[in-house]
Amino acid sequence: MTATEIADILKAAVPGLQCEAGEATDQPTLVLTREQIVEACQALRDEGALRFALLAEVTAVDWWPAEPRFEVVYHLVSIEHRQRLRVKIRVGGGDARVPTVTGLWPGANWPEREVWDLFGIVFEGHPDLRRVLMPEDWDGHPLRKDYPVQVKLPVKVYEPLQMTAEEFRKSIQSDRASRGSEHDVRS
Repeated sequence: MTATEIADILKAAVPGLQCEAGEATDQPTLVLTREQIVEACQALRDEGALRFALLAEVTAVDWWPAEPRFEVVYHLVSIEHRQRLRVKIRVGGGDARVPTVTGLWPGANWPEREVWDLFGIVFEGHPDLRRVLMPEDWDGHPLRKDYPVQVKLPVKVYEPLQMTAEEFRKSIQSDRASRGSEHDVRS
């Protein structure tokens, strides 16, 4: 089924839906508005001709400095119809928020948390929106293209090991004794 065919079925199921077929070479792609994403996804899941029952992935793209800055991308699968679908929502950088789809697909919980953690896109109504990859006290969102990347420490490849030769021998002897090997370690 093409993106245009899917969009036609979706528009018939959701009156007033703003939906356009997106450009893609690998699978059908639809571009929706964030205000209608939950209603559209429910129709994608429940409509008999579609039945996209599986949310395979939620991710995002940062197009900085362009506006709208972000695209939230959902990959859906209809096992019944052997069909994949990519759904995109364009979101401005100054108002990076999207309604959550965890009510439709509970498996969206962690991928939405990951997108929030790394891009800073807020999923409104999410049951547990907190960091999942970065520490809780981390400042910023590291996959944003304007995130300040500053590496100030020199590489320490050639620094000596901070252990004396005697400490090293004792460590090896202790390890061998614990494994039952009685070989002596000589200098």
